[in-house]
Amino acid sequence: MAAGMVGGLAGAVGVTGTATPVQARDSMKGLTTPIPPQAPMTEGIADLGNTRLWYWDTGGTGEAVVFLHPGSGSGEFYPYQQPAFAKAGYRAISYSRRGQHRSEIGTDADTYFAADDLLNLMSHLKIDRFHAVGNALGGYIGLDIAMSQPDRLRSLVLACSMMGISEPEFAKVLQSLRPKGFEELPMEVKELGPSYRAANPAGVAEWKKLHDRSGTRSPVRLRNKFTWATLATLKVPTLLITGDADLWIPPYLLRQVGEKIPNSKVVIVPDSGHGAQWEQPEIFNGTVIEFVRALAAK
Repeated sequence: MAAGMVGGLAGAVGVTGTATPVQARDSMKGLTTPIPPQAPMTEGIADLGNTRLWYWDTGGTGEAVVFLHPGSGSGEFYPYQQPAFAKAGYRAISYSRRGQHRSEIGTDADTYFAADDLLNLMSHLKIDRFHAVGNALGGYIGLDIAMSQPDRLRSLVLACSMMGISEPEFAKVLQSLRPKGFEELPMEVKELGPSYRAANPAGVAEWKKLHDRSGTRSPVRLRNKFTWATLATLKVPTLLITGDADLWIPPYLLRQVGEKIPNSKVVIVPDSGHGAQWEQPEIFNGTVIEFVRALAAK
C-alpha cells in the first residue's frame, strides 16, 4: 500500500518500499523551527485511585489526540504538537507516566499495566475513543491498547518505536545496533539525530532540560506479547514513523514491521533521529494530521 505526500513535506514510504523523497530545503528548515506559543490548555493532576498523574488538555469538542511520551521524557515533550493540533481542531492531550514529571509512582507500582493508566485517565477526562500517538516507549502502550481494546482507539501512530516486538531475529538485529558502550553515550546523542544537534544547539539544550527534569520512569508492564502473528491481527488504522537517522529503529527495520501490519503506512522523516516530533515538527505534525483527517473522511 503506497503512502502519499503529506502537505508536500513528509517523505512517505509505503509498505511496498516505494519512497517519495522530501526536498532538502523542507527538512533543513524544520531543524531550526522554534517552539511556538502554546494554545490555551488546562493542566491538572488526575486522581485515578491507585495513582495520580499529571496531564495537560487543550479541551474543545474535536476528536482527542493523545500523545504518549518516550521513556526519555514526559508529557512536556510535545510543545510543538500542542498548538498545531489545537489549531487543526483537535483536542490535544498528553500526560506523564508514573514517576515522571509531576506524576506519582502509585500504590501498585509493581503490578499495574501502563495501558490501564491511560484508559483510566481517558475515563477521568470523559473521553471514550481517541487517536493514540506514541513515541518510542509510548508506542508500546498504544499498541497494547490496540491489541486488547481496539474499540477505544480511532487510530494508532507508532513513532520511532521498537514496539516491544519479541520476534527473536528482529530483537537480535535491534540489539546489534547498540554495541558495547552505547548506553554510556549522552542521552541527547542516543535520541537526537546529528543533523538536529548540528543545526539547533538551543533546541538540544531545551530538549535536555525537559529530559533532565522528567524523573525516573517506573517499569512499563504490557498485557500483550507482540509477534508477527499478533501484529497481523491488528485492526486499528496504523501509521508508522521513524527518522532516517534513528539509531534505535532505522527505516529498514520499520519497513519490515509495516509489512506485518495490515493496511499500515510507513513514513520516513528526513534529517531526524529518534525524536521526530521534536526534530522535525512540521513534517511530523503534517503527517499525523493528514493521516487522522483521511480516516475521518472515510
